[in-house]
Amino acid sequence: MEKIRIALAGNANVGKSVIFNYFTGLHQHIGNWPGKTVEKAEGTLYFKGKLIDMIDLPGIYSLTTFSLEERISREYIAKEKPDVVINVVDASALERNLFFTLQLLELEPKIVIALNQMDVAARKGIKVDPRRLERQLGVPVVPTVAVRGKGMHSLLEKAVGMAEGRIKLKPFKPSYGREIERRIHLLLPLLEKENFGYPPRWLALKLLEGDEEIRKLVGRISPRAVEVAEKYSKELEELYGEEASTLLTSLRYSLAHRIASKSQKISPKPFPAERLDALTTHPILGYFFLIGILLSLFLTVFWVGSMLEGGLERIARPMVKWTSERFGSLVGEGVVEGMVAGLTIVLPFVLPFYILLTLLEDSGYLARGAFLMDGLMHRLGIHGKAFIPILLGYGCNVPACLGCRIMETEREKLLSVFLSTLVPCAARTVVILGLVGKFVGIGWAIGLYLLDLAVLFLLGRLAFKILPGEPMGLIMEIPPYRKPHLSTVLRQSWNRTKDFIYVAFPFIVGGSLILTALRMGGLLNPLSDFLKPLTVGWLGLPAVAGVALFFGILRKELTLIMLTMLLGQDLSLHLTHVQMIVFATVTMFYFPCVATLAALIREAGWRRALYIATAEILFALWLGGIMYRLLLLGGI
Repeated sequence: MEKIRIALAGNANVGKSVIFNYFTGLHQHIGNWPGKTVEKAEGTLYFKGKLIDMIDLPGIYSLTTFSLEERISREYIAKEKPDVVINVVDASALERNLFFTLQLLELEPKIVIALNQMDVAARKGIKVDPRRLERQLGVPVVPTVAVRGKGMHSLLEKAVGMAEGRIKLKPFKPSYGREIERRIHLLLPLLEKENFGYPPRWLALKLLEGDEEIRKLVGRISPRAVEVAEKYSKELEELYGEEASTLLTSLRYSLAHRIASKSQKISPKPFPAERLDALTTHPILGYFFLIGILLSLFLTVFWVGSMLEGGLERIARPMVKWTSERFGSLVGEGVVEGMVAGLTIVLPFVLPFYILLTLLEDSGYLARGAFLMDGLMHRLGIHGKAFIPILLGYGCNVPACLGCRIMETEREKLLSVFLSTLVPCAARTVVILGLVGKFVGIGWAIGLYLLDLAVLFLLGRLAFKILPGEPMGLIMEIPPYRKPHLSTVLRQSWNRTKDFIYVAFPFIVGGSLILTALRMGGLLNPLSDFLKPLTVGWLGLPAVAGVALFFGILRKELTLIMLTMLLGQDLSLHLTHVQMIVFATVTMFYFPCVATLAALIREAGWRRALYIATAEILFALWLGGIMYRLLLLGGI
């Protein structure tokens, strides 16, 4: 069967992942903020008897190698040479997107333009003429609204037609004026002698721009070409009074402006989203919105979760009794009770949380939150963009750690990864809301979240002192507000919840089985006694709490599930309010779960991951003991 490789390339946040998911049926993460896709993703589909490999490249703005995403995209397009590149372009920001398209044309792949988000452009009063754009660029242009599947079939037909050579066009070749073109012409003979893996003209442009990666590549084989290019760059600088790289960037933007102006008509009209944008990024009111939104999110999760928990428990609880009587304790209390505990304690809080988080993400609010938090983040040695992975950490610390790849430097990435592990994820939220919120009061649960923010800030400042350096300035695209697409929100929330179930439930059932086996084997008391000096002596908790905390290494929600299995559903009969708060505090800070530890090792390396994990365990135990004594002194 004939096989075709198609790569999706374009700026961040233009809908590449939506197109990728539509065609492949996979679940590449979708969200209205730049930098979601930091690695290329690959999927396959069949179309008219052909097997198509589709690759979703990270969103980038240029083909320099300033960032990991740019390096991945550039090397894939130039060296792997896909049969066709679908350049996804945001129709509502045509000029900015064409800046990347012009660079892509210089790399000389076969290109089809997906003119996406035509609906957003129309709402902004922008009318783009695809045929006129096609004539100017010399490549097929297909108007699309990817979230609704509009234009997708035509897009794939054009891409396959280009790959098979049935569509023949003459792509536009950007020209940069007589002086620059003359020097490119003189450089070409020096570059055409060898095969560097890139088009000679593109190499000449990059050498004039002073691209370090290309200088090293060419310099190993043809040092003369690098010397001549340096000489020409200096000549251009003397002639125009600015560096060649700046000059070429200006000329590309000028070309992009000219092409965009000839292809679109703009008739500005009142756009409510712009007023909302001004309000939510206001230097004072914006923070009230931010606090209000976050507070509403957690209160809604608590109320909805509490209602669902009660209903599910009434339905599922009789199953434990029935299976225990029929198949014995190991099956009833070990397997079924573990599943029931997961169903009644975990899901009611996790699903609503993911729906609300996805709504925020899809609407475009997260990028505004990052903008508002930039000042505070700078005090921690990182810039505002780190707010996005940190906020995602409230869902799960694993994607939060991976999301820190959007940071520009290794130092900022390490600081952001460290802070992300301190954020109470959905599993820890289960403990905070399901224990403290339910039995002590929602005010105390909110207090724990505020405590976490304070600790996060203080430890972030400490880490900043240990890893000194200046944070980079915030350069980040603020995407337009858009109405969340219901099916996208529900699908994304379900995918996250499903991943949570797949990962968490085996641990929950396994932990439940081990706990039941320990109890039946008479080993529970010796283990509790071994941990007694710490749990009873220092933390003031019942001895069995040590066993529950131990299981939290696997999954944080296991601490609460194990506690209910050891003490019963009504924990208020066995724990004081102080003990509940101390238990939740220790769970909130100690040791990232095994999945987060794996992500931490991947992003920060073994040694740093172990330092972070050890430091968090010691800090959580220390803080728990201090909290216990302070709460007793306060007469709680």
